[in-house]
Amino acid sequence: MICPVCKESIIVLELHMIEIDYCPKCEGIWLDDGELEVLLEDSEEKEKLLNSFIKVARSTERTQKCPVCNKRMRKIYVGDEDRIMIDQCRRGHGIWFDGGELHQIIKKGSDDPDNKVLGLLKEMFNYKLK
Repeated sequence: MICPVCKESIIVLELHMIEIDYCPKCEGIWLDDGELEVLLEDSEEKEKLLNSFIKVARSTERTQKCPVCNKRMRKIYVGDEDRIMIDQCRRGHGIWFDGGELHQIIKKGSDDPDNKVLGLLKEMFNYKLK
């Protein structure tokens, strides 16, 4: 798979029994459809976060192409406050997270300070937990 941002080869890592496609150059992450839901632990915050996805009407941020179908993805806001903008395949192949965005979204979707996935992300990608 090729990174939609920097066009470098993506490597596959396993996190919490999910294959994550990771670009070591730009630190972007591709999750196939349904994998974000698996990474988020069951909680009220998870449902709130997943229901907060809103299509962005207009954006100055460059639109990326899906690494699976090579079609332009749509921009999506995630979260009610401190929104994060991600790229989602229009055909449902998955979601692209620029460097650090997956960590931020999982943090928003968890009410557990000892979230295992956040800990694994920290170990794998040297993210700083706040």
